[in-house]
Amino acid sequence: MGKQAIVIGGGFGGLSAAALLARDGCTVTVIEKNELLGGRARYWHKDGFTFDMGPSWYLMPEVFERYFSLFGKKRESYFKLKPLDPYYKVFFGEQGDVELTPDFDKNIELFESFEKGGGEALKAYMEQSTYKYEVAMEDFLYRDYKHIGQFFNRRLMTEGLKLGVLGKLDSFVSGYVQDRRAKQILEYAMVFLGTNPSQAPAIYSIMSHVDLKLGVFFPEKGMAGAAEGFANLCKELGVKLLTDTEVTNIVTKDGKAVGVQTNKGYFAADVIVSSADYHHTETSLIKKEERTYSDTYWEKRVVAPSMFIAYLGIGRELKGLEHHNLYFAKDWNGHFDDIFKRPAWPDQDPCFYLSCITKTDPSSAPQGCENVFLLVPVAPGLADTDEQREAYFAKMVEHVKKVTGEDLGKDILVKRLYTHRDFIQDYHAYKGTALGLSHTLFQTAVFRPRHQAKQIPNLYYTGQYTHPGVGVPMVLIASELIAKEIQETYGR
Repeated sequence: MGKQAIVIGGGFGGLSAAALLARDGCTVTVIEKNELLGGRARYWHKDGFTFDMGPSWYLMPEVFERYFSLFGKKRESYFKLKPLDPYYKVFFGEQGDVELTPDFDKNIELFESFEKGGGEALKAYMEQSTYKYEVAMEDFLYRDYKHIGQFFNRRLMTEGLKLGVLGKLDSFVSGYVQDRRAKQILEYAMVFLGTNPSQAPAIYSIMSHVDLKLGVFFPEKGMAGAAEGFANLCKELGVKLLTDTEVTNIVTKDGKAVGVQTNKGYFAADVIVSSADYHHTETSLIKKEERTYSDTYWEKRVVAPSMFIAYLGIGRELKGLEHHNLYFAKDWNGHFDDIFKRPAWPDQDPCFYLSCITKTDPSSAPQGCENVFLLVPVAPGLADTDEQREAYFAKMVEHVKKVTGEDLGKDILVKRLYTHRDFIQDYHAYKGTALGLSHTLFQTAVFRPRHQAKQIPNLYYTGQYTHPGVGVPMVLIASELIAKEIQETYGR
């Protein structure tokens, strides 16, 4: 191809796109604004603790295997994986706690303990989840959509109806199980997609196959370690990786992008791929008349949650936790209403996720200590002050203690609170979102922002805003889709 390609952003989206473009003959430069590569998947080191700052669940391993196979490589050459057992622990407050494990028969027994016939219901549900997953992988996820006609073609509509594109997940799940705990286990992964479980399309029942069949893994050095593996692949392919360099403007001439201006100079380009925040690229890096989407378009989008995160180094062992721990509130819908319907800091009984990475990787903390990541999904666009952060942290410490019996406020050696302001500052995240756009019916497939800019044909987008959507595996697929399109346009 012999083209100069600039990739904006050095997260999974940018690195995966860069490697593919280099494979196809481009001279590629990745430009990352932060000091470390990885985007949200980067490290923070403090006083002997190493924190994974972003994604912490490694799911859909076959997507990673497929990606490395595109280069004739094996994933294990870049990072090792450890299967988790249990996958995760779920706290239900006064209804106790349970564990989901790789032993599916045990999970069947668990669902049977929730309600009579629950075990058989889980088996039936998983059969359709597996079927939908296989169809989605073959006919839905690895397919790009440039216009609505491509989405509503006969085959895809036939399969789409089978997948439940037009139905709601909550209603679909209720056709199999009635117990609150069972329903929440089958629906909780919607939070990973930035979506209200009660509003998510039924197609996302595929996440139960991802969760309970494909399994949950841990990269040996965390998700930031996996990102390092992608960076190493880029280096092998000759990609130039620039950090601590921020793109301030995409320069255009005669309707095409010709380069980028940064805080450290100008870089010419024949092709530009942005894995930066889509809204930021549109509103801050190109001219208003060059945008694909108007301000009104963005104002009408359903933005995925932000997150309140506490990175904690605890100077003692926490006995009652596993690697992944989840709390599902009794007033499940109330928490999501605080995110999507009446935006406010979740106050009464918020759901939360608690990662204790030291249960799998003791090297991430000094001996006898625990590395803890406390996360609460919160509405985007909320006011975020230091006083609010500290007050909310104190409230969550009491909440976690009540639910799990563990006092996270005791023996704190390291503490860092991270929420809206940080997502905006570090990633230019629209409204401080942690995930981009929510997966609603009308923000799925063709209804998500385009991979190719409408007014600037050699500007492409990858990442969580585009099809197929939120999550590292989806981002890898997006990069494969745009790399294919660029290769078809410019030749190998």
